[in-house]
Parts: sequence; C-alpha cells; structure tokens
Amino acid sequence: MFDSKRLAVLGMGLTLALVTACSGSDATAPVAAESGAPSSVPPSEVPSAVPSELSDESPAPPVNPAKATCDYRKDDTGSPAKFVGFPAKKPTKAALNAKTMTMRTNHGDIVIELTPNTPCTVNSFAFLADKKYFDDTVCHRLVTAETNGVDMLQCGDPQAKGDGKNPTDGTGGPGYLFPDENLGPQYVRGVVFMAQGGDAANSNGSQFAISTANETAQLPAAYTPFGVVVKGMEIIDKIVAGGVQTTQDDILSDEGGSNAPKIPVKISTIVLK
Repeated sequence: MFDSKRLAVLGMGLTLALVTACSGSDATAPVAAESGAPSSVPPSEVPSAVPSELSDESPAPPVNPAKATCDYRKDDTGSPAKFVGFPAKKPTKAALNAKTMTMRTNHGDIVIELTPNTPCTVNSFAFLADKKYFDDTVCHRLVTAETNGVDMLQCGDPQAKGDGKNPTDGTGGPGYLFPDENLGPQYVRGVVFMAQGGDAANSNGSQFAISTANETAQLPAAYTPFGVVVKGMEIIDKIVAGGVQTTQDDILSDEGGSNAPKIPVKISTIVLK
C-alpha cells in the first residue's frame, strides 16, 4: 500500500505503523503506518528526560474539549477491521474527564498522561477501551534507530500476531477513521502519538506509537500526540533492549523484517480514567 522507499512509521497498515522511512536523507518525509525504515539522520537536540507534559508549542489553535464535535467516518480503504461501532460525535463526559490511559500488559502497567487538546482522539480510545477492543492484543512492531533511524513501539492493531511472520500486522483498525488533532509537539522519548499512513492525513484509527528515544523527534508534525508515558518507561526500555526479530520475506519492508519485538508485549486491557 506504501511505496517501499517512503518513510513509514507506525503500521496502521492502513498502514499505520511505526515507521517506514524514506531511503533518502529527507528527515521530513511523511511517516506512514506500516513497517518501516527511515534513513538515519542526526537526532534533534531535544531533552533526554521524559517530559512531564507535551510541549505547548503547537501551531494548532486552542481547543475547548467540551465544545468539540468529532468526525468519525467509515473506513472504506479495505483494511482489515474489528468494527465495534462508532464513538459518539460529542466526546462523552467520561472521555472529557479522563486524565490517564493505562495499558495493562504482561510486563506490568504503562500509564499515559493524556493531553486535553485531543478530545476526539481520547474519546475514540475511551469508546474502544469500553468495548474491550484492545483486550488480548499485542504491540506488533518495534522500531529502533539501528533498524529504522527512529525509535518507537507500535500497538493497537487488534488482529496483529506480533510474531514477525504475519505480513498483515499493522494493517488492522476499528473500521472508522478520524482527523488529526494537536499537531506540532516533537515526538521525544515518552510521547504517545497516533499512527497513520504518511500520505493519508486525517486518517487515524486505533493504532498508536510510543516514542522510546529522542531520535523520534525528527519526524514531521504529522501524527497526533495525545499523551506522555508517566509510569512504565522501564518496561518499554526492557522491550527495546530485547531487540527486534526480522523476517526475510516481509512484504512491508524493502530491507526485510517486520520489526516485531523479540520480547512479546501483550495488552490484557486498556483503562481510561
């Protein structure tokens, strides 16, 4: 679905993935959502510590979450879907009041502090979590500076196997898409952002990525950042240290390898509160 020479970062498979990058030197090339391998470029000069909150230097206008109206539209791309319905167009009270999103995994809890500037994104996660959409799913793709030039862990494909052998990993979604929000902040270590095809703006679904190092800040501001990890980065660091497993005949990468983490990451459930 994507040009193998394009940067594709997050496999939404929709190609939402975690990074398939351009083979050239353009660090601003669009990040897609499938498998990927952005060319290695010097990391941006950004803080090494996990930020306590997202940068407020976004060019997007201020958002009043209570007045937001969300455009959730049918995904007619033909991508595999686990459809559980559409979220309400007006963010629910529970979504508006949610401060954190907790991923309960086989390695422990990963807690994400949510930004108030992404009401439609949070509303979607609250809806899907309530429907048990993420229960017993896996984080199917691990991208590192060594393999792809940026660093992130990708999750949210309900049909992914995460075994490095399934060519459709990173293509699944909820059967609906919605627009970008809050574009602008850098994707430094700890920032959590939506994954979508680099050539398909405003096509968010259920896949998301967790930046595991500051190199990811080189990505263009094309992916909705909706939170930051405030607990559990040591879990993610362990997964990164475990390395990446590759498959020689991976159709999603021009260099082979679907970039599944060698240490399996299974999400038992996701809770927003």
